[in-house]
Amino acid sequence: MERIHVAVRARPLSTEEAKTSPWRISGNSILIPNNSFKFEFDRIFGEDCKTVDVYQARTKEIVAAAVRGFNGTVFAYGQTNSGKTHTMRGSATEPGVIPLSVHELFETIQQDVDREFVLRMSYMEIYNEEINDLLAPEHRKLQIHESLERGIHVAGLREEIVASPEQVLDFMEFGESHRHIGETSMNLYGSRSHTIFRMIIESRDKSEDEDIVSSCDAARISVLNLVDLAGSERAAKTGADGVRLKEGSHINKSLMTLGTVIKKLSEGAESQGFMQMRLKAVSSLQAELYMLQTVLV
Repeated sequence: MERIHVAVRARPLSTEEAKTSPWRISGNSILIPNNSFKFEFDRIFGEDCKTVDVYQARTKEIVAAAVRGFNGTVFAYGQTNSGKTHTMRGSATEPGVIPLSVHELFETIQQDVDREFVLRMSYMEIYNEEINDLLAPEHRKLQIHESLERGIHVAGLREEIVASPEQVLDFMEFGESHRHIGETSMNLYGSRSHTIFRMIIESRDKSEDEDIVSSCDAARISVLNLVDLAGSERAAKTGADGVRLKEGSHINKSLMTLGTVIKKLSEGAESQGFMQMRLKAVSSLQAELYMLQTVLV
């Protein structure tokens, strides 16, 4: 599996947008005709695609790898009102990436008869640069800590042990009811925070003799992160002022920081034998930063 995979999902354009947008899709590229701007991606999904197609393309593999003990992260990134939450959460008629991943996860572990699993979940939001626990709304302004035992973690974040997809999605629905949302001129129901949904997967080999445990595989722990980022926005288009303007400023700042982190992670990758990864990451980063600059102007 590639270490970094970047896909674009195009949403249907309105008649007016179709007339004014300079961008065109050609294969797995986005370009401006008769211009030097052209960005290559691993995959571009057309506006008629289904969420399950997006899920099957790569997220399914990431979920399977998480069961095997590898950490994985999927996040939706884009301008406000571009359909990120629809892709990640979905609807009753078209489940999103998160519910599809949850059901796949439980189906996969049920088929693994040689290991026993314990699953935990957490759900947090980053709102105006502050971390809030969506499963325990009273836990606000949480801090990131680092320790030898737990590594980097959010202190005080609630983790719930879960035993079924329905239980996970019920907790998620509870968390969504406490997420910060708001209305702007571009979106009647817009996310005003980034959310991070985490599944912590712990497993151990089953053994007939409980006293005999392999020292090299006593426990296997991995984390699956599914992230719904708030959308970048331009104040002139959203009509934001007051609280909404402050929120938009924090959102744009954090997304620019994310772009910087991706760039730093990709620098020097060729010396580690990951030239292809670096080219994809940098190409995608350039596209993201260019689009951000477009909305920030």
